[in-house]
Amino acid sequence: MVAHMSESSTRDFYDELARDYHLIFQDWDASMAHQAQVLDEFLHSRLGPGPHRILDCSCGIGTQAIGLALGRHEVIGSDLSPLAAARAAAEAAARGVSLPAAAADMRQLPFKSSIFDVVLCADNSLPHLLSAQDLQAALIGMRRVLRDDGLLVITLRDYDDARLAKPAATPPQVSETPDGLVINFQLWHWHEDGERYDLEHFQLTPAQNTWNVRVRRTTYWALTRQQLTEFVTEAGFTSLAWHTPASSGYYQPVLTAQRTSSP
Repeated sequence: MVAHMSESSTRDFYDELARDYHLIFQDWDASMAHQAQVLDEFLHSRLGPGPHRILDCSCGIGTQAIGLALGRHEVIGSDLSPLAAARAAAEAAARGVSLPAAAADMRQLPFKSSIFDVVLCADNSLPHLLSAQDLQAALIGMRRVLRDDGLLVITLRDYDDARLAKPAATPPQVSETPDGLVINFQLWHWHEDGERYDLEHFQLTPAQNTWNVRVRRTTYWALTRQQLTEFVTEAGFTSLAWHTPASSGYYQPVLTAQRTSSP
């Protein structure tokens, strides 16, 4: 049986999370700045100082895109969730930068060919695609919108260990906000294939003498580094390199690759 991404369920997950996504972070603006600094080092080492024209094709509420825009890059955002994309644009404007953002499926990017220096797909977004067919469509589309020698940057969870350990949950993450403590944690329900899992994201926010509990559900494909390397290579990218959190300072493993002039 071939699994495919349910567009509606993934979009619903991020539509529901869009208002509260920043509560995942201890300090969202500080995280924006740090992530942009690390990502900019990848761009600088591969493409030079820039500024560069960047498509963040899973921009969410703008965690990476806003930081890069503040770093004087020209950033365009797209996301499956229209509510997340709208918030990204608004949050950027509130910080004095422009971030055009639109709702779009990464498997059908609505942009002209060869117009971006960089395509970014961060925050474990690519593993929402649950089949080889969907992954190939997305990666070929990312390659299409990149200029020759343009840079692809993908970040995702370290699934090599997770595929072996099959964790059932993540440790609770407690954040201090102006309104009080916020608690986030996840439950993972593994499929029989041992590769995909359903995720339940729990977010507890303080209310008067109690807690508001929000639960959102989605599905991921726990892609190993070898699997993703093969998909990216098949899509026509070269110069692939993996960067670990220990070496890069980024919170997830990062894959960089470049578009070649021929498929």
